[in-house]
Amino acid sequence: MREAGAPRGQGQSPRGTRALSQPQIILLTYVLSALELTCLFMHFSVLPYLSRRLGLDSVAFGYQQTLFGVLQLLGGPVFGRFADQRGARAAFTLSFLASSGLYLLLAAACSPALPGVTLLFASRLPGALMHTLPAAQMVLADLSAPEERPTALSRLGLCFGVGVIFGSLLGGTLSSSCGIQCPVIVALVVSLLGAVLSFTCIPTNTKGASDHAQPVPPGRTKASVFDLKAISRLLLQPGVLPVFLVKVISGFPSGLFTVMFSIISMDFFQLEAAQASYLMSFFGVLQMVIQGLVIGRLSSHFSEGALLRASVLVFSLVGLAMALMTHVFHFCLLMPGLVFSLCTLNVVTDSLLTKAVSASDTGTMLGLCASVQPLMRTLGPTLGGLLYRSFGVPAFGHVQFAVNFLLLLVLWRQPIPRKTDKAP
Repeated sequence: MREAGAPRGQGQSPRGTRALSQPQIILLTYVLSALELTCLFMHFSVLPYLSRRLGLDSVAFGYQQTLFGVLQLLGGPVFGRFADQRGARAAFTLSFLASSGLYLLLAAACSPALPGVTLLFASRLPGALMHTLPAAQMVLADLSAPEERPTALSRLGLCFGVGVIFGSLLGGTLSSSCGIQCPVIVALVVSLLGAVLSFTCIPTNTKGASDHAQPVPPGRTKASVFDLKAISRLLLQPGVLPVFLVKVISGFPSGLFTVMFSIISMDFFQLEAAQASYLMSFFGVLQMVIQGLVIGRLSSHFSEGALLRASVLVFSLVGLAMALMTHVFHFCLLMPGLVFSLCTLNVVTDSLLTKAVSASDTGTMLGLCASVQPLMRTLGPTLGGLLYRSFGVPAFGHVQFAVNFLLLLVLWRQPIPRKTDKAP
């Protein structure tokens, strides 16, 4: 029998360990997210140099990046459904074990005695199951009340900022002082630690852990994790598809720019590698401040529909200014608006979409949301490359302004409902 006053969903830790309280589970979720993102950006910081050392040209490097994006695109919804069916502990543990497999193969690729190129491409395969952030979002959505959900999700921005800053700095520092294999080995050890913490401390399931969570609908047959119909039916539920389309359409132009940013920083802004890393650190700090501190406060004063329209409006204004920029200083001035729009769009749409489905489907829904970024990384290099080669950097601003301005007109005529969570 559940102890009086204890949140539902607790007391399901492995035998011999003490069940954590709900605030402790939420804090551990943030810690695990920060660890995973730090490892991910350590890996990103050394991957181009490892590829160059193995003799890969820019085309081959693009192929393995595209492979990683496609695998994450396909794996996101399946992983989300796995999290719904098997629970938070299994989802976190699987994601960290997949990360460990990726870093193990990447460390092996650094060895001159092994076939490095083959192992480098093989290391992309576990990426299909590397989805710690959607797992964390599912736990926060399960444990938070609907009115508190935007604030809880926005605090993940602090974790993202920590990952960008410390991951990039650690990756560069360790590879310079101890060799290119060192950051990968550190990431492997940290990922294994994350798997142990997940298995021993995260509850088996967080569904129904909040008084506001909704029970699994009675009479529903338990479908397979790979049931595509069960995944796609979520998009057909009331209030889901319009919000999901806004998420994809509004963020796609900025996604194209982000994918091409490494090329733009070298060719258009004429930045050295160190200067580009400083700019990325600035981006990480802005993300921490805006998503971790600003959006949570705004969500308590404004409706989610108003915040969504504000993000689209700022996107269009930033796009107009981006079409006129000629120097990296101009881009630094635009960065706060760009980061605000990106963070607000992601937090608000994730919150609206998790409210629009039952508690038993929040993981699958967040898995679909997690597939948006891999979709951009898959299509972005080709589309962004054609746009950049044909029209230059101003074209990204023109496209962003046009798309978001038209979307703003649509939202003004048919605004997103202020509350889309289902009745209990």
